[in-house]
Amino acid sequence: MKTIPLSYLPSALIAALAIGPIIVLAVLASESAQVFDPHNIRVMINTLTLMSLTALGATLIGVPLALFTAYVETPLRKTWLVLLTAPLAMPSYIGAFTLYAAFGPGGEIDNALGLSLPAVRGMPGAVMVMTLYTYPFVLLTTRSALRSLDASQVNAARTLGMSLPGCLFSVVLPRVTRGIAAGALLAALYALSDFGTPAIMQVDTFTRVIYVEYNAFGLSQAAMLSLQLLCIVALLVFIESRVTGTKEMPGRPLRLWPGRWQRAVMVSAFLPVLILAIMLPLSVFSLWLWREGSGNFELQYAFNSAYASLLAAAVAVLLAIPVAHAAIRSKSGRVMERITYLGFGVPGIVMGTALVYVGLQLPWLYQTLGLLVIAYVLRFLPLAVGAVRTASERLDPSLVSAARLLGARPAETFRRITLPLTVRGIVAGAALVFLEAMRELPATLMLGPTGFETLATYLWRVYEAGYFGHAAIPGLLLILMSVLILMLMLSGERRAEIELSDP
Repeated sequence: MKTIPLSYLPSALIAALAIGPIIVLAVLASESAQVFDPHNIRVMINTLTLMSLTALGATLIGVPLALFTAYVETPLRKTWLVLLTAPLAMPSYIGAFTLYAAFGPGGEIDNALGLSLPAVRGMPGAVMVMTLYTYPFVLLTTRSALRSLDASQVNAARTLGMSLPGCLFSVVLPRVTRGIAAGALLAALYALSDFGTPAIMQVDTFTRVIYVEYNAFGLSQAAMLSLQLLCIVALLVFIESRVTGTKEMPGRPLRLWPGRWQRAVMVSAFLPVLILAIMLPLSVFSLWLWREGSGNFELQYAFNSAYASLLAAAVAVLLAIPVAHAAIRSKSGRVMERITYLGFGVPGIVMGTALVYVGLQLPWLYQTLGLLVIAYVLRFLPLAVGAVRTASERLDPSLVSAARLLGARPAETFRRITLPLTVRGIVAGAALVFLEAMRELPATLMLGPTGFETLATYLWRVYEAGYFGHAAIPGLLLILMSVLILMLMLSGERRAEIELSDP
């Protein structure tokens, strides 16, 4: 008789927990009579406009940069890759906050340089910010696809007289359509789920209006809007899944050796992106710190952020271990794993709406740190599952089989063989969950205990109060933590590449 693996029962319970928020939203939304009204239609148009323009802008910036980092031989090539992907490590609301404060009459640029630039507000400002902080998605997915292409077709086209730009557009890019579509999807999903940027730029999207309804005690209407937002997310994922691309064997990648003036032109073209996305936020926060000092900032806020994020990371990896191992064992395990991925597709504002209702039904749980940690875990559990599963798939199954043949029980085999060999994936998953929980804004605003201020929520409070100078320390700390986690992940990937290359 075939035995059921021990990981299946906890995996099934975790999968059921992941579906819970969507069921709660459906129940709560049934109390709302307003499915579509003129205001909702305007909100949907704004949301779709922001999503579409963000995906388009991220593609227009990310694809050329992917070609540059994948094919162009230039000094400090790896350094350029790190710099160009660095905006991915920064929360977009930090960029929105600093660009909002820097531009326009009376902004920081006007005060410091006497240069009055147009204000960054409204839909154009939101699109600009979202594009700056989502183009690395397109860059990374497209670059990965480009690096696997064989250059022989390009060389053949060049031999037949086609120009290099023509080869890139006619021969190379059609073969990486899936990579471009995957990056554009991530950019669009980010735009759909982001709350801070539309709120700061004063654009009525689903996320901003849901938060307004929540504050106005319109929880059922917030749930209805949340379900409409989830329908858009599901439709977007379906459309991306229908995009087809070519499959081919990997080969030797293309190499381009531009002249000095050509490299200078390329660097000049993308330097404004780095200035706006990285240098400007750091400069504005540094200016505020020099001018106003620490303000009313307390180290307790940083401790609260780290404490809640550590709890979420620990719980997430504990839940991810059985889910990842069940996914490796069978098809039913993979189904349960896919169900847990629903949480990552649920925007933070939507997760907060669902769990607020749960908290109201369970007063002992409402506005507690436990409920906030549950929100973090449900949102970011897929990050931990993916990291643990990747590490587990690299494990040599013969080691486990040998341990069982020598009489070790399953629990002992897991403790002495599997766990030590997958600890790197566990640490990587915990680091990712920790980073995302540190940066999560809407769910923390809605579910945090009374008086429980984190770096993200303190940054939001000073924005609402207009005390922009007090945002320096939390902003810099969030950037520092993001950079440290990114460096940790990159160093882990580099060590893995070295190990795989060793004979």
